[in-house]
Amino acid sequence: MIIDLISLFPEMLQGFLHSSILARAQKYQFLQLRTHNLRHWATDDKHRRVDDRPFGGGAGMVLRPQPIVNAIQSLRREQSYVVYLSPDGVPLSTSVAKDLATREHIIFLSGHYEGIDQRIRDKYVHMELSIGDYILTNGTLAAAVAIDVICRYVPGVLGNDDSLRQDSFSDGLLAHPQYTQPRVFEAMAVPEVLLSGDHGAIQRWRQEQRRTRTEKLRPDLLEE
Repeated sequence: MIIDLISLFPEMLQGFLHSSILARAQKYQFLQLRTHNLRHWATDDKHRRVDDRPFGGGAGMVLRPQPIVNAIQSLRREQSYVVYLSPDGVPLSTSVAKDLATREHIIFLSGHYEGIDQRIRDKYVHMELSIGDYILTNGTLAAAVAIDVICRYVPGVLGNDDSLRQDSFSDGLLAHPQYTQPRVFEAMAVPEVLLSGDHGAIQRWRQEQRRTRTEKLRPDLLEE
């Protein structure tokens, strides 16, 4: 899978994209993650301006369409899928992430200021994606969250696919509690079933815990 991110502040993601699991996935060529500064495609003037005042007035600035079109046309290929990060987009979820993880090439477009010209959204964007009902300073951080969630479902990235099956939301339930050494910590002991060696009993306990935690913390998931 190849992911390209178009942003005014691509440097915000350098540490994130080259650390931990994403770094390993790129090293072993399960992924290619590339960032691009939108100003590179701003050719209208020597200052490489990419924004202007909105028609009709109002606060803030809007990203101009031509640099974005230049960027998309420069990066896209036959199988490219353009995703715009927007608070009024489709909510990011496990099912959405799994679907996006099957794409060969995703171009993430990060909005800034008051967003992008609507004509880009109408003609060039395949999906608008939101990571929550709140506003960020720009869409680059939202893109980082989306990339992290999606890449977990790309084969080979995690190394152990069992991790996906144990995750919260993998089957509509929250994850079960986890314990490690020592067996007793500040007078709190690890549940005996986890020390029993009975794998069937452990699996039943974990499933019971998942349902109990979901009923307590996220009953809406059970309703869905």
